[in-house]
Amino acid sequence: MTSSALESTTASPRKKLPIGLQTLSRLMEDGCYYADKSGYAVDLVQAGTYYFLSRPRRFGKSLFLDTLKELFEGNAALFKGLAAETRWDWTKKHPVIRISFGDGVLQSRAELDERIHELLLDNQRRLGVTCTHASISGQLSELIAQAHQASGQRVVVLVDEYDKPILDNITDTATATGMREGLKNLYSVLKGADEHLKFVFITGVSKFSKVSLFSGLNNLEDITLSARYSALCGYTDEDVDTVFAPELPGLDREEIQSWYNGYNWLGTSVYNPFDMLLLFRNREFKSYWFETGTPTFLIKLLAERQVFTPRLGQTVAEEGLLSTFDVDDIPSEALMFQAGYLTIDTVWQVPGIKEYTLKYPNKEVQASMNSSLLKHWCGGSSIPGPHISQLYRVLAANDLPALKPLFHAFFATIPHDWYRNSPIAQYEGYYASIFYSHFAALGLDIRLEDATNQGRIDMTVLFNGHVYIFEFKAVDGAEGEEGGGALEQIKRKHYADKYRARGEPIHLIGVAFGKSSRNIVSFEVEAG
Repeated sequence: MTSSALESTTASPRKKLPIGLQTLSRLMEDGCYYADKSGYAVDLVQAGTYYFLSRPRRFGKSLFLDTLKELFEGNAALFKGLAAETRWDWTKKHPVIRISFGDGVLQSRAELDERIHELLLDNQRRLGVTCTHASISGQLSELIAQAHQASGQRVVVLVDEYDKPILDNITDTATATGMREGLKNLYSVLKGADEHLKFVFITGVSKFSKVSLFSGLNNLEDITLSARYSALCGYTDEDVDTVFAPELPGLDREEIQSWYNGYNWLGTSVYNPFDMLLLFRNREFKSYWFETGTPTFLIKLLAERQVFTPRLGQTVAEEGLLSTFDVDDIPSEALMFQAGYLTIDTVWQVPGIKEYTLKYPNKEVQASMNSSLLKHWCGGSSIPGPHISQLYRVLAANDLPALKPLFHAFFATIPHDWYRNSPIAQYEGYYASIFYSHFAALGLDIRLEDATNQGRIDMTVLFNGHVYIFEFKAVDGAEGEEGGGALEQIKRKHYADKYRARGEPIHLIGVAFGKSSRNIVSFEVEAG
């Protein structure tokens, strides 16, 4: 730790990092840092009754639901000094039914039904009521009504990880469909329980349609893309600079932002809390969040759909598409957005139409996603790693002649059997995707001029005080043959002009990949 860091911690004592903690009482009792979200909870209660929120995993959804629970149960001592302290009527206490599918993996409809029965029984015991109905829907209806009658106050229902039983089985359509129907049977009870309900909050990762899971619950307000509640989960810049101020000395503030900020739901952008807490503990920039849940299913899906990787960070999607998700209808854009691998960049709107441009939220996601894709593109997890690290060393040294043999060696390591057996290698954009993803896996500043033509890629890399402009082409020729005019195209279209004002050295690089040889056949470099 630096001397400045020591001075800061002396002036502002560091607290315990709430890693893995999901209950407000534990945070307060243990003297942990807490980014106060209680004001959002009060706002929601004052504004409505039925809410739905979709957020990626490990963004603090469970802690927020626990905050709601403590509010409604009237545990005023936990909110001393928090936003809710003076805005809440502590004289009223409401019975709270909590349902969470966050624990364990359920592999059949029978296991799901058994788990639901257990959850309902746990709530009965906690609330001091006894239900006699045998069916799941009957038990929940009875539980809500009896809790209202016993307490004299209407009931609060909080549902966490509402979609996990489906997502855990998403590759098995039959099982996932059974899970969906079982959960629909549970959630549909809320429609007829309005007279007994004070507040309902349902949260998870994905956003299934109301028809598929919340049949008839037409008053369920979706706040996923509400600017007002954009920062309900996650840490804002203000949170980082105030609540976590004692943790900042010794860490590059701009690097923190570029690595972990950028998640945007039309309002204030936020940091991933899991990343931030582990960064503060380990004092090292790593892909903490991504590595805890490598999206195997997503990577396979993108590969099967032959997604052009340079385009991923410039995805355009209509509002309806981002909200479309079901067992047998999984748009790539919706899956990546809901999982947190893409976030909103810009919004374009005309009457009746709202269109979003999506981007990678930060370096962590860009680098980790492309690294994972590379492993799949290349038919083996051990192939890309050494080449990615070597690429960084080559760029750091500005050793441009070393780029050609580096990529040549990389493509040469891909087994020929993989080319024969994989449909991915048969589409032209594969070559450009491989090339681009190597640079993206390093989290570098990459600018794409034209990512719509899958036969080539115009790519600019800004790194270490240099500007590298690439033109990539796939040709039919072999080693030593015409390189397809890649370098000439860079010069003819004056790609370098927009970067001259930077006053940095510019390098023009034309790359041609031979379809028959499956390797680089031309690599031309010229000063810009």
